[in-house]
Amino acid sequence: PGVRAIVLRINSPGGSASAAQEICDYLRDIRESGTPLVASMGAIAASGGYYIACNADTIVANPATLTGSIGVIMSFTNLEDLFEKIGMDFEVVKSGKYKDTGSWSREMTPEERELLQETVDDIHAQFVEAVSSARGMAMEEVGDIADGRVFSGRQALAEGLVDRLGSLDDAVALAGRMGGLGDEPRVQEP
Repeated sequence: PGVRAIVLRINSPGGSASAAQEICDYLRDIRESGTPLVASMGAIAASGGYYIACNADTIVANPATLTGSIGVIMSFTNLEDLFEKIGMDFEVVKSGKYKDTGSWSREMTPEERELLQETVDDIHAQFVEAVSSARGMAMEEVGDIADGRVFSGRQALAEGLVDRLGSLDDAVALAGRMGGLGDEPRVQEP
C-alpha cells in the first residue's frame, strides 16, 4: 500500500513469448489497480522486452536504446550432413508423425515447415494485437513495423512505440510526479 508508483527497468533482448505474456498480465493488473507504471528502457528492450514495456502507462527510452523487434522466431539446426560424415545415425520412435519436427538429424518436411510457420504467425499476431491494444495504435500501423526490425529509442519515439526519451532518473522523476510524490521520490529497489 505504500507504493505510489512503479518504475520497471527493462534491459532485455527478449525471450519466451509466453513468459512475456505472463509478465504483461501481471503488469496490466498493476496498471488497472491505479498504481502508475513507468517502463524505463536500458541498453536494449527488444522483442519480449518491448512486449512487456507496452503495458506501462508511459515508456521512457534512451535515444540509443535498441527496442522494437516485434516478431517471432523459431530456429532449428540441421546436422544431417555432419552426422553422415562421422557415421552417426538416429533411430526415432515417436507417438505421432510430427513429434520430431525440427530434429537435428534430418531436413524438415514442407508439411512440418508449414505447421511451424502457422504457429509463428499465430504468436506474431498475438504480439501485434498486444502492442496495438496497449499502445492505442491501429493493427495495420503496428503491422507495418512488426517485421522484426529493431529501432533506436529516437526512431521508436517517431513510430509511436515509446512516449518520451530520457534516462532512468527521468523515469523515476516522472513516476514520482504521477504518484503525487514530486520529482525526487524516495526509491525502494527490490
